[in-house]
Amino acid sequence: MVERTAAVVEHYGRDDLRERLSSALRTAGLSGQVLSPMILAPLDQFHVRGLAATKELAEAARVGPGAMVLDVGSGLGGPSRYLAATYGCHVTGIDLNASFVEAATYLAERAGFVDQVAYECADALALPYDDGRFDIAWTQHVAMNIEDRARLYGEVKRVLRPGGRFAVYDVVVGSGEALHFPVPWARNPKTNFLLTPDAMRTVLEQTGFRIVSWLDRTENGIGWFDEQRNAQATPGVLPGVLGLHIAMGPDFSSMSANLGRNLRERRIGLIQAVLEKP
Repeated sequence: MVERTAAVVEHYGRDDLRERLSSALRTAGLSGQVLSPMILAPLDQFHVRGLAATKELAEAARVGPGAMVLDVGSGLGGPSRYLAATYGCHVTGIDLNASFVEAATYLAERAGFVDQVAYECADALALPYDDGRFDIAWTQHVAMNIEDRARLYGEVKRVLRPGGRFAVYDVVVGSGEALHFPVPWARNPKTNFLLTPDAMRTVLEQTGFRIVSWLDRTENGIGWFDEQRNAQATPGVLPGVLGLHIAMGPDFSSMSANLGRNLRERRIGLIQAVLEKP
């Protein structure tokens, strides 16, 4: 378990991440500007379909003003800041990677959300919070790095209040054929722990969650990748300065291309779900 955790941290590890973010923002002409969720979306919405997927999940989860939200695997904090800005809720984000926590905190300062969002370095399998602390738990494209799903979902359930909701947007097994690597969450099968949709649903229900909604977003993801590919092929359209390559490094383009290919070939799928703790 320790070895696999270290491998996940290494996969996402970038010690100079805050400095590279600051440099990219300067290059984009945003040094002195308050950074809205829309401006940062190409950089900090680290999942298929970006901000659109975050909006859909938030609506499905019925996030409300003043809600206490836990973002499990918060990355650069894009969803947490969108939730705070849009719904007036309070979000705590956790991530295994200390450089992501530092970078998310920096972006929250630049966006003016330090009173509504906070980030901590913590393990999703041992959440450092009291039982029933949160109204909503949230995770997007995180569980595929976690082998012990029962423990993950059990910890999430523990920290939710009765009636609390768990909003999930995750990659799942598709046809069962081997994946094309690298992908954004794994450079090889060592840190790839996808489940089939049925297996994922079974573990959630066995943990004690009630299914509120369960939607297959695979076709939406394929359409989004096709739009991205067509835009890149359009003459005169240049790649933006802000993008996920800043966090993931120069090989992110191959990771993203393989993600799109795996989706189009149905080797993987996308599930958006909302669960409730009884």
